[in-house]
Amino acid sequence: MPFGIIIVALLVMLFFSAVKVLNEYERGVMLNLGRFSGIKGPGIIVVWPFVQQMRKVDLRVIVLNVPKQDVITRDNVSVKVNAVVYFRVVDPGKAILQVANVFDATSQVAQTTLRSVLGQHEMDDLLSQRDKLNVDIATILDQATEAWGIKVANVEIKDVDLDESMIRAMAKQAEAERTRRAKIIHAEGESQAAQMLVQAAESLARQPSAMQLRYLQTLADISHEKTQIIVFPLPLDLIKPLLGPRGE
Repeated sequence: MPFGIIIVALLVMLFFSAVKVLNEYERGVMLNLGRFSGIKGPGIIVVWPFVQQMRKVDLRVIVLNVPKQDVITRDNVSVKVNAVVYFRVVDPGKAILQVANVFDATSQVAQTTLRSVLGQHEMDDLLSQRDKLNVDIATILDQATEAWGIKVANVEIKDVDLDESMIRAMAKQAEAERTRRAKIIHAEGESQAAQMLVQAAESLARQPSAMQLRYLQTLADISHEKTQIIVFPLPLDLIKPLLGPRGE
């Protein structure tokens, strides 16, 4: 084989090996002889061997699982908390040049931020204000990773694991709270019933005839009872109008 054909074949192979294709969601960070020269993509780009280097960066949203962290809350309760971080690379140049491994670095910062933020709140906040804590963690994490070209989209606290003793204590607290509410509702019902009885007594006192009608209604209700003997009092106010002058 002639030497010229070998050279041409090597050049063709070199050319095709230098051609790279980047997808729509990918970018290439270019280094010429070790110096940053720009960002290319998507599409077809040429990377000359021995002269240029290309580091591909994925721009899609990445889901990062933060492992369970031991957290001591402000009221000295020990819990284990894990979370999920959603982030993406917005500046490929910084993601390659400013940090050795952007994913590991983001994971480590997420773990320390999770412990730091949750340690400033009480146990009740972890259970009742989770949305607010998610926003606080995401804001702090976004500021910490901005220099690496990272944009944190969202943070979600997944699980909060408690000790068995704490679970029993919370159950007792919830039961005591339910008992307290039941007593308050019962007391409010008794108070309302007493007020209604006072109003009814005042109305009957203003109208003696209403008292007589009420008495007769009570007799009618008693008459439906299945008993042979019925004993009931006969108030003088009821028969006084029937006695006339003699009953005076």
